[in-house]
Amino acid sequence: MTDTERIRALRETILRHDRLYYVEARPEISDYDYDRLWSELERLEAAHPELITPDSPTQRVSGAPISGFEKVRHDPPMRSLDKTYERGELAQFDAFLHEKMPDAVWDYTVEPKVDGLSLSLLYRDGLLLRAATRGNGEVGDDITANVKTIRSIPLRIPTDAALVEVRGEIYMTREGFAALNRREEEAGREPFANPRNAAAGSVKLLDPREVAQRPLDAVLYGVGALSGVTFATHSAMLRTLAEWGFKTPPWQRLCMDIEQVFHAIDELGARRHTFPFEIDGAVIKVNQRTLYPRLGSTAHAPRFARAYKYAPEVAETRLNDITVQVGRTGVLTPVAELEPVHLAGSVISRATLHNADMVQTKDIRIGDWVQLSKHGDVIPAVDAVVPGKRPPEAVPYRFPDHCPVCGSEVSKLEGEVAIRCINPDCPAQRVGRLELFVSRNALDIAAIGSRMAEALVQAGLVTRPLDLFAINTETLSTFKLISEDGSERRFGKKANDVAQALANAATLPLHRWLTAFGIPGIGETAARTLSALFPSLSAMQDTALLEEILAFYAAIERKLSPEDDRDLFMGEIVARAEALKPHGLILRDDPERSIRDRYLLTVKPEMARALFHFLKAPYATDLFARLAALGIDPKPEIKQASGNALAGLSFVITGTLSHAREHFEALIRDHGGTVQGAVSKKTSYLLIGENPGGSKYNKAQALNTPMLPEAAFMALLSPTPQAPEMPPPEASKEAAGKPLQAPSHPDAYVQDDFFGSLK
Repeated sequence: MTDTERIRALRETILRHDRLYYVEARPEISDYDYDRLWSELERLEAAHPELITPDSPTQRVSGAPISGFEKVRHDPPMRSLDKTYERGELAQFDAFLHEKMPDAVWDYTVEPKVDGLSLSLLYRDGLLLRAATRGNGEVGDDITANVKTIRSIPLRIPTDAALVEVRGEIYMTREGFAALNRREEEAGREPFANPRNAAAGSVKLLDPREVAQRPLDAVLYGVGALSGVTFATHSAMLRTLAEWGFKTPPWQRLCMDIEQVFHAIDELGARRHTFPFEIDGAVIKVNQRTLYPRLGSTAHAPRFARAYKYAPEVAETRLNDITVQVGRTGVLTPVAELEPVHLAGSVISRATLHNADMVQTKDIRIGDWVQLSKHGDVIPAVDAVVPGKRPPEAVPYRFPDHCPVCGSEVSKLEGEVAIRCINPDCPAQRVGRLELFVSRNALDIAAIGSRMAEALVQAGLVTRPLDLFAINTETLSTFKLISEDGSERRFGKKANDVAQALANAATLPLHRWLTAFGIPGIGETAARTLSALFPSLSAMQDTALLEEILAFYAAIERKLSPEDDRDLFMGEIVARAEALKPHGLILRDDPERSIRDRYLLTVKPEMARALFHFLKAPYATDLFARLAALGIDPKPEIKQASGNALAGLSFVITGTLSHAREHFEALIRDHGGTVQGAVSKKTSYLLIGENPGGSKYNKAQALNTPMLPEAAFMALLSPTPQAPEMPPPEASKEAAGKPLQAPSHPDAYVQDDFFGSLK
C-alpha cells in the first residue's frame, strides 16, 4: 500500500471511530489503539504535506489565534421561534394551523429545546465549508476553526448534494460545565453563570487550541439552504442527519394531534434533568415540511413551529449564615448555609457564593430570603435576594480580611477575583494538599479520607504530604478519630492498608506523582504529557528542556517592529524547533503554514510554564530531597500492548475490586476491550465487585448481561482464554457482598490546587 493509500485508509478509519465514540457512544477500539492510528496519520501527513486535506482528522485543531471573526450572511435567515409558557397558546397555535390549512393533514414532532448557542454548518459537495453563529439572524460570525474542534461534528458527510446547510445548537455538558467552573475558580477567575454562557464564551475564543480544551458538543435538528436534496418531513430529515453522522435530538415524539403534544411535553418535562445538556423547553413543529411554504413566517419566526418553555425551577429559602472555606491554594470561598429546601430533585442546604465580589454585587446578607436555582441542573446557586423579605437586623456582609482558619492576612492578586490566604502553612491548605496527594488519580491511598486527612493535620502528624511516609504503622493504628456523633474510634487495621498503599506508591508512574503534587494548571492529562519528557522524577530537576520549550514559545509570541529582521526572526523559530525534534516534541512541521503556526508541540506553553515555576520554587527543592531520601524516583509509564484477549468485548465496572477502578480500566483497554459508563445492550460483561451500584446491577439483570466476578475476569486475560464459568445472577449478587442499595452522594466541595502564588 502506498503512503497515499494508507493516508486515505487511516482517515476513513479514524473518522469512523470518531463517529462511534463521539456520536453513537459505542467505541470499538481502545484509546491506545486510536492514538496509534492518529500518530501514524500525523507522521505520514508530515512527510507528505501536499496530501493534507481540509477534512483530515488532524485538521480539527489548526491555525494560529485570530484577531477577530469574519461576518457571514445567512440565506435563508436563521429565525428564532415564537415562545410560550401556556398550553392555551399552544391550543391557539393548533387552531391557527387548522384555520390556515383546512384541507391539509399533518402531525407534530416534539423534541427538547437545547439551551445553547445557535449554529449553522454549510457543506459543499459533502465537505464542511463554513460554520457560523446565528448572530442577529441575518448576519453571524464565522467560527469555522473553533467548530472543527468539536469532535462530534463531521468534517465530511456522505451525500451527493451540492449544498447542505445544517442548523442546530452548540452546548456544554452539565458535567463539563461543573468541571470548567471548578478550574476557573481555582485559577482565581470568575465562574460562568450557566452552561449556555460557558459554551458561547468558549466558541468566541480567538485561539482554536483553547477552544479544543473546552467540553463542547453539538446537536443538529434543522436545515437551511439546500441544493440537490429535499426532505418531505422533519422526522425524515432527522433520520438522514443521523445517517450522515450528526448528533440529533436524543428524545423525539411523533404526535397525531395537540392532545398528544400535551402528553409529550409532560413526558419531556419529567425527563428534563436526565439529558447531558441543559434544556429549557420543548420544540413543537409541523412534521410535513411540504406545508412550510404555505405557512410562511413573520419577520422574526416561522409559523410552522412553537417553543414551549418550562417554568424555571427555583426555590426560596432563608440564608442562615455565610461560612468561608479555604482551599489548597489558599482561595477563600464563601458558602451560603441555607434552611434546607427541595429543588430539582434534591434537598439543598448549602450553595457556593463563589467569591467576595459576587456577595457584594448581589448584596447578599445573613438572614436574607434568597432565590435558588441549579446552574446546569447541577450546581446549587443563589441567584438573588427576595425583595421585601429582608429582616431589619440584616447588615451588609463583610468579607474577612484574615484567614478564618489560621488568622493570616489575605490578599487579592491583580487580575483575579479570588482572595487568598498568603500563609502556605495554613492548616486548611495542608489538608487540601493531603487530600489531593492520596486521591484516586494521584497515589490512591483510599484509607485516608477527608476526615482522616483533617485529623492528621490537626494532630501535627502531617505538615506536608510526604510526612505520611514517616508515620509508623503502630502510631497510625492507635490514632483516634472523632466520628460525626462525637464518639472516638481507633484507625486500627486500616493502618496496614495505608502502609501497603504507600509501598505501592513508590512504584507508581511519574504522571501519578505529578498529579499528586497539585501544580496549578497541571491536571492528569497534562501530567501524562509532561512526564514523557523526562526519564525520571529526579531528572526533572534539570529544567534545560523546559527552558528550550519556553524559549521557542517566546520566539513565536514575540511582536515584531518594522525595524526587526524578519528573516532572522524566522530563522530563530526554525532553529529552536529543530532543537526540540530529537525529544519527540513536534507534532506538526508544515512549511506551507505561516511561520508562527508552522510547528505544533505536544507540550503547551502554559503547561511548560507551570512546571518550570514549580521546579524553581523552594518547596520543590525540599520535596525532591525528601523523595531521594525515601528512595523514590518514579519513571514515566511505558505503554505496551498486552494482546487482544478482550478484543471486541465491552465492559461496565461496578463495586469495589482489589485495585482502583482505573487499574481494571487500563487492563481492559490494554487487552483490546472497551470500557462503558453504563450497561446497555452492547455490554458484553458487568465486572462486579463488592457493594455494586444498584442501577448497573439491576440494568444488567434486566438485559441478561453476564456478571463477571474479578477472578473470572482475570481468567479472560490468560494466553488461551476460556469463556468464564458464570455464576447465576443471584449467586453474583451474594458474591458481591452486602445487600444492594442506591449509592449515596454526599455534598462535597472540591478544594483548590495549591502553589497558587507561584507566578
